Amino acid sequence: MKINIIVVGKYKEKYWLLAENEYLKRLSAWFKINIIELKEESFSEKEDREKIKIKEAQNILAKIPDNSFVVALDENGTEFTSEKFADKLKSWTESGDDITFILGGPLGLHETVLQKAKFKLALSQFTFTHQMARVFLLEQLYRGKMINQNRKYHY
Repeated sequence: MKINIIVVGKYKEKYWLLAENEYLKRLSAWFKINIIELKEESFSEKEDREKIKIKEAQNILAKIPDNSFVVALDENGTEFTSEKFADKLKSWTESGDDITFILGGPLGLHETVLQKAKFKLALSQFTFTHQMARVFLLEQLYRGKMINQNRKYHY
C-alpha cells in the first residue's frame, strides 16, 4: 500500500524532521510513504492571497498520482476520534487504491484542490502550523494502524 503526502513548505526546525522520521520508520512495515514537498509561495500582507493559493494549487494538482484516493486536510473537514479515524483508514486501505493526503501552506488549500479531494479531514478545531500537521497526521496513521491490529499503543 502506498501513501503519498503532498505538503506545501519544508520543515524549519530539525525536531519536526526527527519526529517525522520516527513515524516513517514505524509505518514502513505497512506502507510505502512518499512525501512530496512543494515550494511555499512567499507573500506579504499586501499581496493577493487568492493568487498565491492558485499558484500552490497548480503545483499540488500536478503532483497527485492518477488513481489515488485524495484526502485534503482542511479546517472545515470531518473530525474524528482516533478510533473512528482508524475505521476510516481501514476502509480506505481495503479498497486497494493508493491514498494521497494533501497539506496546504499557511493560507490553506485553494478550492480546486478541495474539489479534487474525495474526503476532507480536519485534525482538530485548533489551528496548527503545517509542520505540526505533518507530524500529527503521521502519528495518527500509525495510531490508526495499531488500533486496527489490536496492538498496544492506544489506551
